[in-house]
Amino acid sequence: MRDLSPHAPAPYLFASRIAGMSTDIAEWAAPYLAAGQNVVPAAKALMAAVHSGFAYRTGATDARTPPEQAFVAREGVCQDFAHIMIMALRSQGIAAAYASGYLRTLPPPGQPRLVGADAMHAWVNVWCGKALGWIGFDPTNNCLARQDHIQIGMGRDYADVAPIDGIFIGMDVQEMETEVDVEELG
Repeated sequence: MRDLSPHAPAPYLFASRIAGMSTDIAEWAAPYLAAGQNVVPAAKALMAAVHSGFAYRTGATDARTPPEQAFVAREGVCQDFAHIMIMALRSQGIAAAYASGYLRTLPPPGQPRLVGADAMHAWVNVWCGKALGWIGFDPTNNCLARQDHIQIGMGRDYADVAPIDGIFIGMDVQEMETEVDVEELG
C-alpha cells in the first residue's frame, strides 16, 4: 500500500533545497552506514560521529550557511549538525527528516531552572521501518529525542520548517529578539 501522507518516508529520501547531495559527506558517512546494517544502530553510530567530530560553536554559522561549509570547518550549531546527518543518511538511501522544536532545559541538581534559556533546536528524524516508524536522533546532544524534545515541525530541511518566513517591507535596521521558556505543567 502506498503512503502519500505528510509523514510518509518517500519525500525524505532525496536531496532538498538546503540538504543536497555531497560526495564528501557521503564518503565520510559510508563506514557508519554499512549496507545490510540495522537502521537504528547505524543512525546511532552516525549521530555519535557527528557529536564527537564537530564542535558546537554559537555564531560559527547562521541560517544561510551551507551544510557543506560547516562540514569542512567541523563546527557549527544544531541546524548544521542536523543537515549534515540528514545528507549522510540520504546518501545511503535512508529517509531522514529535519525536526525543529524546543528542548526542555533541566538544570543540574540544586540549581534553579534558568528562565529564557531555551531556544529553537534541531534534530533528525530517521525512518526506521514500518514497525518502528520515525525515531528522533539528536546529534548535538548525542541522544535519542525523548520527552524533553518538543517537536514543532518536520520537513526535508530547515527551509520547510523555518520559524519565521516571508517577505518584509520596511527599514532594514530592525532587529528581533526572542526568548522561549519551556516548562512542564501539572
